[in-house]
Amino acid sequence: MNVLIIEDEKPAARRLNRMLALLNIDVQQMLHSVEESLNWLQNNEHPELIFLDIQLSDGLSFEIFEEIEVKSAIIFTTAYDEYALKAFKLNSIDYLLKPLDEDELKVAVDKFKENRPKQTDVQVNIDDIRKLLINPVDRKFKKRLTIKVGQHIKIIHIDEVECFYSENKSTYIHTKVNRNYLLDSSLEHWQEQLDPEDFFRVNRTFIVHINAIKDIISYSNSRLKLVLHSHNESEIIVSRERVKDFKNWID
Repeated sequence: MNVLIIEDEKPAARRLNRMLALLNIDVQQMLHSVEESLNWLQNNEHPELIFLDIQLSDGLSFEIFEEIEVKSAIIFTTAYDEYALKAFKLNSIDYLLKPLDEDELKVAVDKFKENRPKQTDVQVNIDDIRKLLINPVDRKFKKRLTIKVGQHIKIIHIDEVECFYSENKSTYIHTKVNRNYLLDSSLEHWQEQLDPEDFFRVNRTFIVHINAIKDIISYSNSRLKLVLHSHNESEIIVSRERVKDFKNWID
């Protein structure tokens, strides 16, 4: 069995490696970040099974699936709360709660062996998993942003934002009136603060507002190109793996 561990905490990764060795399972590789995982998966044959931490050092592991089609079964390793774990279980998503337990690990591995999917059958709906981690009853989304501009603090209503984007390791918003503002937090942080009815993460660097889209153009390699009403500083391409979810979102 080919196994990959993606875990940003190296001691936890090494411990999982040792636990799998006791089950006579050899780990092919241990990776620790979104960027490192993307590079490896783009240049190597995908393993049968990946143990995947949700929170990595440079973002959420969901970003991996937004960039490439992963052809591996997934067992999530998570420290999320009881509500999220219940949601995982009800939706038959395999997970292990940190700190990992040897008996629970064996049960998860045995379950995988018994129900081993063909690689062509593996489907991971990232948006569905995101929704499982958020209690819709308790969830409140951002309605406005406060941004420091010189000695002033500017209030921007969320509906004035065309897109959030990252550039040179910084995060910005672009507004309807064609202004850019630097934000303090990462794109991943903002993705969790925005109403998914209005905003969609189209690729690793852009989150767009539904009302900001002026035109949608068929693009190479089964992708889509977006034209916004105001923003024109760079191309906005819906990654191939996100096209189906994007079409469902705008429908």
